[in-house]
Amino acid sequence: MTMTRITRQRKAFQDLHINVKREVLGARVISASGKDITEQMDLQLKLKPEQARGLEVINDLTALEKENGGFVFAFFKQSRTIVERFPTLTQQDIARLMFIGTYVAWQTGRLQSDNGKAIIDREKLEKLVEMSRKRFNELFKRYEAEGILHENKETGEIFVNPSVFYRGPMKEVHTEVKDYTYTRMFKTTVRDLYAKFKGRTLGQLALIYSVMPFLNFNTNIICENSEETADELIKPLSLDRLAMILEYADPAKLKRALNAVKVDDKPVFTYATNAYDRRKLNIIVNPRVIYAGDGKGLGAIMALFN
Repeated sequence: MTMTRITRQRKAFQDLHINVKREVLGARVISASGKDITEQMDLQLKLKPEQARGLEVINDLTALEKENGGFVFAFFKQSRTIVERFPTLTQQDIARLMFIGTYVAWQTGRLQSDNGKAIIDREKLEKLVEMSRKRFNELFKRYEAEGILHENKETGEIFVNPSVFYRGPMKEVHTEVKDYTYTRMFKTTVRDLYAKFKGRTLGQLALIYSVMPFLNFNTNIICENSEETADELIKPLSLDRLAMILEYADPAKLKRALNAVKVDDKPVFTYATNAYDRRKLNIIVNPRVIYAGDGKGLGAIMALFN
Protein backbone atom coordinates (compact mmCIF):
# COMPACT_ATOMS: atom_id res chain seq x y z
CA MET A 1 0.00 0.00 0.00
CA THR A 2 1.35 3.45 -0.85
CA MET A 3 1.73 6.22 1.73
CA THR A 4 -0.77 8.25 -0.28
CA ARG A 5 -3.47 5.65 0.18
CA ILE A 6 -2.74 5.24 3.89
CA THR A 7 -2.92 9.02 4.26
CA ARG A 8 -6.31 9.08 2.51
CA GLN A 9 -7.61 6.37 4.81
CA ARG A 10 -6.44 8.19 7.92
CA LYS A 11 -7.86 11.49 6.71
CA ALA A 12 -11.21 9.84 5.94
CA PHE A 13 -11.21 8.39 9.45
CA GLN A 14 -10.37 11.74 11.02
CA ASP A 15 -13.26 13.38 9.17
CA LEU A 16 -15.75 11.05 10.85
CA HIS A 17 -17.91 12.21 13.75
CA ILE A 18 -16.47 11.19 17.11
CA ASN A 19 -19.41 8.87 17.79
CA VAL A 20 -18.83 7.11 14.48
CA LYS A 21 -15.13 6.74 15.31
CA ARG A 22 -16.06 5.18 18.60
CA GLU A 23 -18.36 2.71 16.83
CA VAL A 24 -15.67 1.85 14.29
CA LEU A 25 -12.95 1.27 16.87
CA GLY A 26 -15.15 0.05 19.68
CA ALA A 27 -13.15 2.49 21.83
CA ARG A 28 -14.09 4.43 24.93
CA VAL A 29 -11.78 6.68 26.96
CA ILE A 30 -12.33 6.58 30.72
CA SER A 31 -10.71 9.10 33.11
CA ALA A 32 -9.03 8.15 36.40
CA SER A 33 -12.25 9.06 38.19
CA GLY A 34 -14.23 6.65 36.04
CA LYS A 35 -15.89 9.28 33.82
CA ASP A 36 -16.42 8.59 30.10
CA ILE A 37 -14.47 11.36 28.34
CA THR A 38 -14.42 9.80 24.84
CA GLU A 39 -16.14 12.81 23.23
CA GLN A 40 -13.40 15.10 24.57
CA MET A 41 -10.63 13.08 22.97
CA ASP A 42 -9.24 13.09 19.42
CA LEU A 43 -9.04 9.44 18.40
CA GLN A 44 -6.26 8.54 15.95
CA LEU A 45 -6.18 5.60 13.53
CA LYS A 46 -3.02 3.51 13.71
CA LEU A 47 -2.78 0.64 11.25
CA LYS A 48 -0.75 -2.51 11.74
CA PRO A 49 0.83 -3.83 8.51
CA GLU A 50 -1.72 -6.65 8.21
CA GLN A 51 -4.57 -4.18 8.77
CA ALA A 52 -3.16 -1.89 6.09
CA ARG A 53 -2.98 -4.80 3.65
CA GLY A 54 -6.56 -5.73 4.46
CA LEU A 55 -7.74 -2.19 3.82
CA GLU A 56 -5.82 -2.14 0.54
CA VAL A 57 -7.69 -5.25 -0.63
CA ILE A 58 -11.03 -3.74 0.36
CA ASN A 59 -10.17 -0.43 -1.29
CA ASP A 60 -9.02 -2.09 -4.53
CA LEU A 61 -12.20 -4.16 -4.79
CA THR A 62 -14.44 -1.24 -3.87
CA ALA A 63 -12.69 0.97 -6.41
CA LEU A 64 -13.13 -1.69 -9.11
CA GLU A 65 -16.85 -1.91 -8.37
CA LYS A 66 -17.33 1.86 -8.28
CA GLU A 67 -15.28 2.64 -11.39
CA ASN A 68 -17.21 0.11 -13.46
CA GLY A 69 -20.74 1.02 -12.44
CA GLY A 70 -21.39 -1.65 -9.83
CA PHE A 71 -22.12 -5.26 -10.63
CA VAL A 72 -24.66 -8.04 -10.88
CA PHE A 73 -23.97 -11.63 -9.90
CA ALA A 74 -23.86 -13.93 -12.91
CA PHE A 75 -24.51 -17.60 -12.11
CA PHE A 76 -23.11 -20.58 -13.96
CA LYS A 77 -22.12 -24.19 -13.47
CA GLN A 78 -18.40 -24.82 -13.32
CA SER A 79 -16.82 -26.38 -16.37
CA ARG A 80 -20.19 -26.43 -18.13
CA THR A 81 -20.55 -24.15 -21.11
CA ILE A 82 -23.33 -21.60 -21.41
CA VAL A 83 -24.44 -23.31 -24.62
CA GLU A 84 -24.93 -26.54 -22.68
CA ARG A 85 -27.10 -24.71 -20.18
CA PHE A 86 -29.10 -22.74 -22.76
CA PRO A 87 -28.89 -24.81 -25.96
CA THR A 88 -31.41 -22.78 -27.99
CA LEU A 89 -29.51 -19.50 -27.63
CA THR A 90 -27.18 -18.19 -30.32
CA GLN A 91 -23.94 -16.34 -29.58
CA GLN A 92 -25.73 -13.04 -30.23
CA ASP A 93 -28.55 -14.09 -27.88
CA ILE A 94 -25.97 -14.70 -25.16
CA ALA A 95 -24.31 -11.33 -25.76
CA ARG A 96 -27.69 -9.57 -25.52
CA LEU A 97 -28.49 -11.51 -22.36
CA MET A 98 -25.35 -10.14 -20.68
CA PHE A 99 -26.46 -6.62 -21.59
CA ILE A 100 -30.02 -7.17 -20.36
CA GLY A 101 -28.66 -8.60 -17.09
CA THR A 102 -27.11 -5.24 -16.20
CA TYR A 103 -30.61 -3.79 -15.69
CA VAL A 104 -31.66 -6.28 -12.99
CA ALA A 105 -33.08 -4.49 -9.94
CA TRP A 106 -31.86 -5.02 -6.40
CA GLN A 107 -33.32 -8.25 -4.96
CA THR A 108 -36.55 -8.20 -7.00
CA GLY A 109 -34.93 -9.24 -10.30
CA ARG A 110 -37.18 -6.84 -12.19
CA LEU A 111 -35.80 -5.07 -15.24
CA GLN A 112 -35.80 -1.35 -14.57
CA SER A 113 -33.84 1.88 -15.02
CA ASP A 114 -30.81 2.40 -12.79
CA ASN A 115 -32.65 4.91 -10.62
CA GLY A 116 -35.62 2.56 -10.29
CA LYS A 117 -38.12 5.14 -11.54
CA ALA A 118 -39.08 3.34 -14.74
CA ILE A 119 -39.71 -0.34 -15.37
CA ILE A 120 -38.39 -1.85 -18.57
CA ASP A 121 -41.32 -3.53 -20.31
CA ARG A 122 -41.20 -5.37 -23.64
CA GLU A 123 -41.46 -2.20 -25.71
CA LYS A 124 -38.64 -0.49 -23.81
CA LEU A 125 -36.50 -3.62 -23.84
CA GLU A 126 -36.93 -3.91 -27.61
CA LYS A 127 -35.59 -0.37 -28.01
CA LEU A 128 -32.82 -0.98 -25.50
CA VAL A 129 -31.40 -3.97 -27.36
CA GLU A 130 -31.97 -2.21 -30.71
CA MET A 131 -33.84 -4.94 -32.56
CA SER A 132 -36.76 -5.07 -34.95
CA ARG A 133 -40.12 -6.07 -33.47
CA LYS A 134 -40.15 -9.44 -35.22
CA ARG A 135 -36.62 -10.44 -34.25
CA PHE A 136 -37.08 -9.19 -30.71
CA ASN A 137 -40.27 -11.21 -30.22
CA GLU A 138 -38.44 -14.33 -31.39
CA LEU A 139 -35.57 -13.58 -28.98
CA PHE A 140 -37.96 -12.98 -26.08
CA LYS A 141 -39.67 -16.32 -26.73
CA ARG A 142 -36.31 -18.10 -26.58
CA TYR A 143 -35.47 -16.42 -23.27
CA GLU A 144 -38.88 -17.42 -21.89
CA ALA A 145 -38.54 -21.00 -23.12
CA GLU A 146 -35.14 -21.29 -21.43
CA GLY A 147 -36.61 -20.01 -18.16
CA ILE A 148 -34.48 -16.85 -18.21
CA LEU A 149 -37.17 -14.16 -18.43
CA HIS A 150 -40.72 -14.04 -17.10
CA GLU A 151 -43.25 -11.38 -18.06
CA ASN A 152 -46.15 -10.33 -15.84
CA LYS A 153 -48.85 -9.89 -18.46
CA GLU A 154 -50.96 -7.64 -16.20
CA THR A 155 -48.29 -5.14 -15.16
CA GLY A 156 -45.87 -5.47 -18.07
CA GLU A 157 -42.99 -6.11 -15.65
CA ILE A 158 -40.21 -8.44 -16.75
CA PHE A 159 -38.25 -10.48 -14.23
CA VAL A 160 -34.92 -12.26 -14.65
CA ASN A 161 -34.43 -15.72 -13.18
CA PRO A 162 -32.17 -15.12 -10.13
CA SER A 163 -30.19 -18.25 -10.96
CA VAL A 164 -29.02 -16.39 -14.08
CA PHE A 165 -28.47 -12.82 -12.84
CA TYR A 166 -29.04 -11.39 -9.38
CA ARG A 167 -28.33 -8.24 -7.36
CA GLY A 168 -28.53 -8.25 -3.61
CA PRO A 169 -27.39 -10.24 -0.54
CA MET A 170 -26.66 -13.82 -1.51
CA LYS A 171 -28.61 -15.15 1.47
CA GLU A 172 -31.72 -13.49 0.04
CA VAL A 173 -31.72 -15.39 -3.25
CA HIS A 174 -35.18 -16.95 -3.31
CA THR A 175 -34.37 -19.81 -5.65
CA GLU A 176 -32.20 -22.90 -5.66
CA VAL A 177 -28.63 -21.89 -6.53
CA LYS A 178 -26.57 -24.35 -4.49
CA ASP A 179 -25.40 -26.11 -7.66
CA TYR A 180 -24.25 -22.85 -9.22
CA THR A 181 -21.15 -20.72 -8.92
CA TYR A 182 -21.22 -16.97 -9.47
CA THR A 183 -19.04 -14.05 -10.43
CA ARG A 184 -19.37 -10.29 -10.54
CA MET A 185 -20.29 -8.87 -13.93
CA PHE A 186 -19.72 -5.12 -14.10
CA LYS A 187 -22.58 -3.08 -15.49
CA THR A 188 -20.95 -0.06 -17.12
CA THR A 189 -18.24 -2.13 -18.80
CA VAL A 190 -20.71 -4.59 -20.31
CA ARG A 191 -22.95 -1.75 -21.53
CA ASP A 192 -19.98 0.01 -23.11
CA LEU A 193 -19.00 -3.18 -24.88
CA TYR A 194 -22.55 -3.74 -26.10
CA ALA A 195 -22.69 -0.23 -27.54
CA LYS A 196 -19.46 -0.87 -29.42
CA PHE A 197 -20.23 -4.26 -30.96
CA LYS A 198 -22.98 -4.35 -33.55
CA GLY A 199 -24.29 -6.72 -36.18
CA ARG A 200 -22.19 -9.77 -36.86
CA THR A 201 -19.51 -8.75 -34.34
CA LEU A 202 -21.99 -8.81 -31.46
CA GLY A 203 -21.49 -12.53 -31.01
CA GLN A 204 -17.88 -11.90 -29.98
CA LEU A 205 -19.16 -10.50 -26.67
CA ALA A 206 -20.61 -13.91 -25.87
CA LEU A 207 -17.01 -15.06 -25.36
CA ILE A 208 -17.03 -13.21 -22.01
CA TYR A 209 -20.07 -15.11 -20.80
CA SER A 210 -18.79 -18.35 -22.33
CA VAL A 211 -15.52 -18.38 -20.37
CA MET A 212 -17.11 -17.64 -16.97
CA PRO A 213 -17.35 -21.34 -15.99
CA PHE A 214 -13.60 -21.71 -16.56
CA LEU A 215 -12.35 -18.58 -14.77
CA ASN A 216 -10.10 -19.00 -11.76
CA PHE A 217 -11.52 -16.91 -8.93
CA ASN A 218 -8.26 -15.41 -7.68
CA THR A 219 -6.28 -14.94 -10.89
CA ASN A 220 -8.89 -14.55 -13.67
CA ILE A 221 -6.99 -17.21 -15.62
CA ILE A 222 -9.12 -19.39 -17.88
CA CYS A 223 -8.47 -22.88 -16.56
CA GLU A 224 -9.81 -26.34 -15.82
CA ASN A 225 -9.90 -25.92 -12.02
CA SER A 226 -11.46 -22.53 -11.33
CA GLU A 227 -11.71 -22.97 -7.55
CA GLU A 228 -8.01 -23.81 -7.10
CA THR A 229 -6.40 -21.39 -4.61
CA ALA A 230 -2.76 -22.44 -5.06
CA ASP A 231 -1.35 -20.63 -8.10
CA GLU A 232 1.10 -23.42 -8.89
CA LEU A 233 -1.75 -25.95 -9.14
CA ILE A 234 -3.88 -23.99 -11.60
CA LYS A 235 -4.32 -25.87 -14.88
CA PRO A 236 -4.66 -23.22 -17.60
CA LEU A 237 -6.68 -24.03 -20.68
CA SER A 238 -4.63 -23.77 -23.84
CA LEU A 239 -6.01 -21.85 -26.81
CA ASP A 240 -6.52 -25.14 -28.65
CA ARG A 241 -8.39 -26.69 -25.74
CA LEU A 242 -10.54 -23.57 -25.25
CA ALA A 243 -11.34 -23.52 -28.96
CA MET A 244 -12.53 -27.11 -28.75
CA ILE A 245 -14.73 -26.38 -25.71
CA LEU A 246 -16.26 -23.29 -27.33
CA GLU A 247 -16.67 -25.16 -30.62
CA TYR A 248 -14.28 -23.07 -32.69
CA ALA A 249 -12.93 -25.23 -35.49
CA ASP A 250 -9.90 -22.95 -35.88
CA PRO A 251 -8.00 -21.82 -32.74
CA ALA A 252 -6.54 -18.93 -34.75
CA LYS A 253 -10.05 -17.66 -35.41
CA LEU A 254 -10.81 -17.81 -31.68
CA LYS A 255 -7.65 -15.86 -30.91
CA ARG A 256 -8.64 -13.14 -33.39
CA ALA A 257 -12.07 -12.96 -31.76
CA LEU A 258 -10.54 -12.71 -28.28
CA ASN A 259 -8.13 -9.99 -29.41
CA ALA A 260 -10.96 -7.98 -30.95
CA VAL A 261 -12.85 -7.55 -27.67
CA LYS A 262 -11.62 -4.33 -26.06
CA VAL A 263 -12.91 -1.84 -23.53
CA ASP A 264 -11.51 1.72 -23.59
CA ASP A 265 -8.95 0.47 -26.11
CA LYS A 266 -7.65 -2.06 -23.60
CA PRO A 267 -7.98 -5.80 -24.15
CA VAL A 268 -10.60 -7.86 -22.37
CA PHE A 269 -8.43 -10.95 -22.90
CA THR A 270 -4.65 -11.00 -22.57
CA TYR A 271 -1.91 -13.64 -22.49
CA ALA A 272 0.94 -14.26 -20.06
CA THR A 273 3.59 -16.96 -19.79
CA ASN A 274 2.79 -19.45 -17.05
CA ALA A 275 5.32 -18.88 -14.27
CA TYR A 276 5.26 -22.57 -13.29
CA ASP A 277 5.50 -24.00 -16.81
CA ARG A 278 6.94 -21.66 -19.43
CA ARG A 279 5.72 -23.95 -22.19
CA LYS A 280 2.17 -22.90 -21.32
CA LEU A 281 0.38 -19.61 -21.89
CA ASN A 282 -2.25 -18.25 -19.52
CA ILE A 283 -5.31 -16.59 -21.03
CA ILE A 284 -6.48 -13.95 -18.56
CA VAL A 285 -9.72 -11.93 -18.47
CA ASN A 286 -9.78 -8.23 -17.61
CA PRO A 287 -11.36 -7.93 -14.13
CA ARG A 288 -13.08 -4.72 -15.23
CA VAL A 289 -15.58 -6.98 -16.98
CA ILE A 290 -15.95 -10.01 -14.69
CA TYR A 291 -14.25 -10.85 -11.42
CA ALA A 292 -15.11 -13.37 -8.69
CA GLY A 293 -12.08 -13.06 -6.40
CA ASP A 294 -11.73 -11.60 -2.93
CA GLY A 295 -9.46 -8.79 -4.10
CA LYS A 296 -6.15 -10.13 -2.79
CA GLY A 297 -4.64 -10.62 -6.24
CA LEU A 298 -6.56 -7.86 -7.95
CA GLY A 299 -3.71 -5.37 -8.19
CA ALA A 300 -1.46 -7.83 -9.98
CA ILE A 301 -4.20 -8.77 -12.46
CA MET A 302 -5.09 -5.15 -13.18
CA ALA A 303 -1.41 -4.39 -13.90
CA LEU A 304 -1.58 -6.73 -16.89
CA PHE A 305 -4.19 -4.51 -18.53
CA ASN A 306 -2.73 -1.06 -17.76
